[in-house]
Amino acid sequence: MKKKAGLFDLDGVIFDTEGQYTQFWSEEGKLLQESSDFSARIKGRTLKEILDRYFPDQKQADEVIKRLSRFEQEMVIEYIPGAREFILGLKEQGVKLAIVTSSNDLKMQNVYRLHPEVKKVFDVIITADKITRSKPDPECYLLAARELGMKKEECVVFEDSFSGLEAGRRAEMKVVGLATSNPAEKIADKADVVVPDFRGLSFTDILN
Repeated sequence: MKKKAGLFDLDGVIFDTEGQYTQFWSEEGKLLQESSDFSARIKGRTLKEILDRYFPDQKQADEVIKRLSRFEQEMVIEYIPGAREFILGLKEQGVKLAIVTSSNDLKMQNVYRLHPEVKKVFDVIITADKITRSKPDPECYLLAARELGMKKEECVVFEDSFSGLEAGRRAEMKVVGLATSNPAEKIADKADVVVPDFRGLSFTDILN
């Protein structure tokens, strides 16, 4: 069946922000006296899930939210190399586009402020506020396909995190792994195709 839709994770796939989030959550993990892989363990989780599990005290959770909000207002949000050109190319070809992210609407407002083209280019944007189960559960990708009016067999998922790659697989969609957050060899068995970034990439390359 012909692939007609591209479903993109946000951080580490469209925008080069994963390193910044890794640093932020590593610092938060130190406050909890968690191990050094705290940021890796919470990747792909919604903020609500992180707070419920690791910051059950409301006062502590409120402080984390304040720090995160301030951090996101100041963070640099730049495209992964080649991502903007690749996505605009798909749009011109008539491919339906969705963002599927564990970020909430508040974070997305900052994205729209810095990159207003995002709301115009993507047909559907699935955020943490629209789902009940985060990645690796496939709910978010299946919801995106439904909102696009596409069958799962018509969709290609673009992901970088282990939980996101698993979500795409469990949604029974073709999965492209971006080696932006993890080494290519670490995600090779979790994706149908692995690429370093979007430079020089075409949709035809992926499908073949």
